[in-house]
Amino acid sequence: MTSRGAGVQLFHFASSCARHTACVSGRAGGVSVAPFDTLNLSFGVGDDPAAVVENRTRLCAAIGEPLEALTVADQVHGARVAVIDRSHRGRGARNPADAVDRADALVTATPGIVLAVLLADCVPVALVDPVRDVVAVAHAGWRGTVAHVTARTVATMVERFGCDPADILAGIGPSIGPVNYEVGPEVVAAVRDAFPDTPDLVRRHDRRATFDLWAANADDLRRCGLPEQNIEVAGIDTRTASDRYYSHRAAHPTGRFMAAVALRNR
Repeated sequence: MTSRGAGVQLFHFASSCARHTACVSGRAGGVSVAPFDTLNLSFGVGDDPAAVVENRTRLCAAIGEPLEALTVADQVHGARVAVIDRSHRGRGARNPADAVDRADALVTATPGIVLAVLLADCVPVALVDPVRDVVAVAHAGWRGTVAHVTARTVATMVERFGCDPADILAGIGPSIGPVNYEVGPEVVAAVRDAFPDTPDLVRRHDRRATFDLWAANADDLRRCGLPEQNIEVAGIDTRTASDRYYSHRAAHPTGRFMAAVALRNR
């Protein structure tokens, strides 16, 4: 489902409701100029920082939260999961120097916080437990995927907040699709090691190999105990939908969009 707020277009996962928001931003509705046009949300790509702050303000307004609620990770393509509370609220929102240190997934049970990760082909995974009121978001490139960042995020929800995987709703958002994600021998070997029981994640096409990031992260979710019906895959390939979402493989330099989850105050 998509919605627009002040020109900002959001892709909402089915888990979004009055209490929880789980969404992905597009690239329309911002103030950045080419090649970051228009809703670039990253300070790290060479865009005007003032434009990024304005874009983030617009995104938060579309979600119905202030910029001060936005909490962003300093992503390192790893598998560290950070548990976020009131003391972290707003970190990284206006200044990347104070982003949550070296994390690729964020989890919270604290209302009034928007958790976000930045993307431009990597997989966003949004997680919502409507029973325990816990939300999480993960950034899963190939390194994070083979390190099972998605499974680690679910495990953190279970261990820290008592979540039951059967209650968790998951959304795998727009990211590079299985046909277009060409990888080299290093990645193929890492995938084989990380997912030995799922050989179809890597496919051979004459002289090239592709890695299905969507299926790999869905596999992790199922192995964690999420029912199949609780896993939503957007099925939007950023490489071919680069008019709507930033794609590093389609063009660089380019901007970054966000996957965001929020737990609202009652």
